[in-house]
Amino acid sequence: MKKTVITGAAGFIGSNLARKLSGSTPLVLVDKFNNEVKNHNLEGIAYEEKIDRDDFVKWLEVNGNEIKIVYHLGARTDTTEFNMQVLNALNLDYSKAVWRVCTEKQIPLIYASSAATYGAGEHGFNDSHNLIKELKPLNPYGLSKQLFDLFVLEQKQTPPFWAGLKFFNVYGPYEFHKGRMASVVFHAYRQIKETGQVKLFKSHRDDYPDGGQLRDFVFVDDVVNVCLFFGQMANESGVQRPGIYNVGSGKARTFNDLVRPVFNTLGLPVNIEYVSIPQDIRGTYQYFTEATMDKLLRAGYTQNFTSIEKGVEKYTLFLEKH
Repeated sequence: MKKTVITGAAGFIGSNLARKLSGSTPLVLVDKFNNEVKNHNLEGIAYEEKIDRDDFVKWLEVNGNEIKIVYHLGARTDTTEFNMQVLNALNLDYSKAVWRVCTEKQIPLIYASSAATYGAGEHGFNDSHNLIKELKPLNPYGLSKQLFDLFVLEQKQTPPFWAGLKFFNVYGPYEFHKGRMASVVFHAYRQIKETGQVKLFKSHRDDYPDGGQLRDFVFVDDVVNVCLFFGQMANESGVQRPGIYNVGSGKARTFNDLVRPVFNTLGLPVNIEYVSIPQDIRGTYQYFTEATMDKLLRAGYTQNFTSIEKGVEKYTLFLEKH
């Protein structure tokens, strides 16, 4: 049986995907594996081989004929990283190398893009290829993802199937290692357990109430299901729709909506304090994101997305247990 590769396998989305696939296909897990907290994400997952990130491209060149598909989810995901040299090396050049080998060996490739490519949303959140070159990311991380999307769209030689997935605000289990980059749900849970209160940003715009800023929050189980949908498309005969796709819930919700289910699940009264947005990020702070999901639906995706109420309850219960 051919093997399935997951890069970033010890990370948030990668470990959730690996857990879902565990036991159903031989797994090759790729990461640095030098972070003990991240390595705990792999407990209970059956895999055939672990490959260090730095060795993976050469390994794939040698073993590519044994690989069924590559899910390339590994990246430098810190949106506050301003060293473009680091981001170019890990997010752009590394992804180009994976693309090159998948093209040469004709291996289907599913890779992680990001909603950070949309910047302030001045061009909306439509995943049409015609609009991608107009986008203006607000930070170097988003730019690194944007540059790889543009590279992909310029290529005449491609893997036999490929899909780039623009993840919106993902939350859910196994993000302990992410520190300040973890989801608001994770930070809200910790604040409530420590103080009985959650701190959210005030609004500095008259058209949004405090805590009423809107985001497209998507539960990690739904993200995994979309990955598997394209994985199945890549390995089945019939209509295939390679391209870059949004992966969100398609419905913007407020931060107030997001944290209330944490209080409710813990059986505690809602207690929110609103604090000013720091001056250094106030000018680029997003007040609205919402994925346009028509393209994914046209590709044949039919599963419903988890509501915030159900997703946050499930995640909060996971945090209580772990």
